[in-house]
Amino acid sequence: MPVNIYNSDNSERLAWLSDDCWELPTQIDDLETWLNNNESKTPTGNYVADIGFDIRKDACGGGAVLSVNSMAIMAKLGMELFLSEYPDSGEE
Repeated sequence: MPVNIYNSDNSERLAWLSDDCWELPTQIDDLETWLNNNESKTPTGNYVADIGFDIRKDACGGGAVLSVNSMAIMAKLGMELFLSEYPDSGEE
């Protein structure tokens, strides 16, 4: 799934990020880049950033951090963050 950004009122997709990447740190980085690049182009509304991620087999703490700046942009735009966990989604 990775990162699907859409209007929650009408399900219109605004962006699809991190295609085929299920690692949360990469997805958060891609989301933050998108937010910084699109803040001024996106009107306030009702949006969702749905991150579909898989637990990294080698994870042992740490991980992704959503910055205060990104959270402020999301709040300004009216965007909620959904974290959708999928087991073994990218593994064969």
